[in-house]
Amino acid sequence: MRAYIARRLLLLVPTLIGLSILIFAVLQVFSPVERAALYIRDPKAAKNIGAIIRKYHLDAPLYVQYFTWLSEVLHGNLGWSKSVNMPVSEAIKTFLPATVELVAFSIPLTVIVGIYLGVISATHKDKALDHATRALAIAGWSLPSFWLGLVLISIFYGGLKIFPPGRLSTEHSIVVNSPGFIRYTGMNTIDALLNGNLEIFLDALQHLILPTITLTTINIALIVRIMRSGMLESLSKNYVLAARAKGLPEKVVINKHARRNALIPVITVSGLLTAGMLSGVVITETVFNYHGIGYWAANAATQLDIPAVLGFAIFTGLLFIFANLIVDLLYAYIDPRIRLE
Repeated sequence: MRAYIARRLLLLVPTLIGLSILIFAVLQVFSPVERAALYIRDPKAAKNIGAIIRKYHLDAPLYVQYFTWLSEVLHGNLGWSKSVNMPVSEAIKTFLPATVELVAFSIPLTVIVGIYLGVISATHKDKALDHATRALAIAGWSLPSFWLGLVLISIFYGGLKIFPPGRLSTEHSIVVNSPGFIRYTGMNTIDALLNGNLEIFLDALQHLILPTITLTTINIALIVRIMRSGMLESLSKNYVLAARAKGLPEKVVINKHARRNALIPVITVSGLLTAGMLSGVVITETVFNYHGIGYWAANAATQLDIPAVLGFAIFTGLLFIFANLIVDLLYAYIDPRIRLE
């Protein structure tokens, strides 16, 4: 097991180098003047573009530019984001907690309910319950997120005046941004609990309900289909037949023998799904006016905020690399065969 983990960690090095080279190659599309924005820590420094170009060797050979740029990135300098008027690294820290909070509510529901429905569908193969579950999965996967979001807003906020968009009501936003409210994580629900403010916690929870329902409804379909396929394959294996021949209860056969092996492909999808959500659920965050990292990245792109877009690309690349690492380590935990490699 330790040898397997060590090999996976060693493989991170060439992967990270490859990611940095790829992003640097994209940078070469822009002129030295445009690339100078990546090294601006203060917008006032933009007046001395020529000095910045010389200081950071933007007219030097490519290998010199690469190592200069990489050194800045490793020190956390990703440039100035004009779309939000702050450094890119600070913008990521500011907007990421909102997305993490949304994902923290959406992913557990998606995975747990998806696995449950997938198991139910597989164990009732070709019966009414199976057909109903598959139909719901296909319908959910087919729904455009922007359409579902708008429908939910129209019904619950427009019609029933509940579950508003955004992250907090105006009066609670003032409290949260006041000196008396301590920001521990940037996530409203957790910070409200840590500050002992139940009213803000409930308000933040209300604002999370509709975007969580949107993400769960659409993504749960994928988990259901993969879990169902994995369960059907597991149920046909010899070890399941042997377990049944021993007289084990059907519940034990399904939960202990079949389901555990069927979880392996689900883990892969869930890991990548989580990374995808953390890198910004752009449409959902935009529809619900939810100011997460996807909302910021979309605005940065529309305003041609190059440092912000490239900083977001670096963040997303790192996120998927480490998500794959975690998925591989979970493989080794669930499947004993991998531990022996």
